[in-house]
Order: sequence, then C-alpha cells, then structure tokens
Amino acid sequence: MRKLITIIAITLILALGFTAVFASGTEELDGRLRIGISKLMVHPALDSIEQGIKDYLSENGINAVYETQTANGEISTASSIAQLFQTEGKDIVVGIATPTAQALANVFSDIPVVFATVTDPESAGLTGLANVAGTSDMVPVKEQLRIIEEVTAANKLGMVYTSAESNGITLMEAMQEACDERGIELVTASVSNSSEVMMAAQSIIDRVDAMYVSTDNTVISAIAALSSVCSENNVPLFSADTTSSFGTEVLLAGGFDYYQSGRLTGEVIERILNGENPEDIGTLYLENLEIYINLDVAENLGIDIPEDILGNARYIISDGAEIQL
Repeated sequence: MRKLITIIAITLILALGFTAVFASGTEELDGRLRIGISKLMVHPALDSIEQGIKDYLSENGINAVYETQTANGEISTASSIAQLFQTEGKDIVVGIATPTAQALANVFSDIPVVFATVTDPESAGLTGLANVAGTSDMVPVKEQLRIIEEVTAANKLGMVYTSAESNGITLMEAMQEACDERGIELVTASVSNSSEVMMAAQSIIDRVDAMYVSTDNTVISAIAALSSVCSENNVPLFSADTTSSFGTEVLLAGGFDYYQSGRLTGEVIERILNGENPEDIGTLYLENLEIYINLDVAENLGIDIPEDILGNARYIISDGAEIQL
C-alpha cells in the first residue's frame, strides 16, 4: 500500500512538473509583451489614456498582453500593485497618474517604468532615473486663468485640490502664482479623497466669483459633485480636463486630449522597445490646448462667451448636444 502511494505521489509530481514546463514554454512561444498598467482610479481621462496606449501599440505591431490594476485613489494600494507586478515578472510597467508612477519607480530598477501624464515629473522624483520615462500633462495655468478672467472678470477664484497628491499641490501653487500676478484672490479648500470634494466646494462657494478644477485626479473623479455645487449657486466652473467635462455643468474647459496623451505614452514604450534608453527619452510634453464650451450653461449663467474663444473651441455643447466643428 505504501509503495502504491509513493508511486502515485511521484506520478503527480512529474505531472505537475510537466504542466509547469508546458505553461512556461507556452508563455515563451506566445511572444507577447507582458505590460502591467497601474491606474490611480477610474475616470474618463485616465481611461482614455489607457485606451490610447493600447491602440497605439496595437497599430504599430506590438503584440502585448495587458493587466490593469486600479488603486482606487489609495497610495498604499498603488504600492501593493507595484509589488504584484514585480512578483508576476512584467516586461514593462506603466503608471497612469503620479502616485502610481512613483510606486512603480520605487519598486522597479531593472525593467522600464513608463509614466503617463504626470504633471510635474521632476518634483515627483521621476526624472534622472535610468529605467524611467514618460509623458507630462502640465497645463498652461496662466493661459487658463487669462481665459477665466476674460469670460467672467472674476476677482475671487475658488479651487479644490488634493493635499496628498504632488500634482494637486503643484497645480494649486502654480495657480496661486498666476493669481498673484493678475491681482486675483485664490480661495482654496483641500481634500484627501474624492468623497470630501462636495463638502470642500460648499465651504468656499459663497466666497468666490468662479471655480477652477485642475488635472487633480481625486477632484476630477468627483467633477459631477463639484459641478452640482457650482450650478446650484450660479457660479461658473472652469476645468483643465475636457474629457471629464461632458455631461456636467462645466462652463468651459481648456486642457489636453487624454486619448492622444495615451498614444504619446505608447510612443515612449515603442521607443524603449526599439532600443532607446528610458533616461535618454526623458519626458515628452503634451501640446495643443483644446477648448470645450457649454453654451447651455453659459445661457443659464447669463454669460456671453467672447468670439475669439468660441472661434478656438474644439467642442461646443448647445441644446444638450455637441456641435460638430
């Protein structure tokens, strides 16, 4: 009986070993690149980036298998995702947004780390690293403020930002500098997560002439709540993210096409695969600010949009529908 059990055990071990070798061999023969994508949270801009990456690589003949993990806005979860990707042996890892990119760069030194639309890569510690490259969506804050002032003549501008995200702080400080230069008072409220955005907006809404939201992922993910507060109080809302403005009460947005940002990030990955060193690629910056205008919101607020701004708009909403330009 004992002999029979031993034989069975040996047979099982050999079978399992064969299965493991077969699986490993299949993975090698498959030839697909293993890409891990760590995304801070789910919202339209970050989702568009992810899709842009995949489309660009597919169109350029790069055969990859993707695993996307979402941190749900939690930095500790972003760190866990980085550890998971290391255990799984990914070939390339991508961090969409600053905290996820930082978490990956902290774990990986031997494979490429590509960051997508990090506002300030230098202050985030993502520059000058041998295996790290990516794209930045640092928006022209001064130009955005000029548009806000032209449309509303606001003297007091409200801004909700995330105190736990370096990009949120960077953009708040940039807007503070721009407001100081133009003699505008910036009234701020900070949050640590998206559930606090509505209350933060309510705390300052009666002290501002207009409200601004930057490319702060935590705040943008709660754009519906923010726009609701602004709409209820007849305060115009300006956004740095056109992608997330559709279906909200945002009056005007001036930002980048995040799908194209994803494609630019895909280009960084392609260049690395073609032999370029990530450190030599560095950071690629987005260009061509696009304008979104909601004429229905403008009418409700009694605001006339200047012709020069209308003429430069890529997206115009009128009677609840997008006008084809």
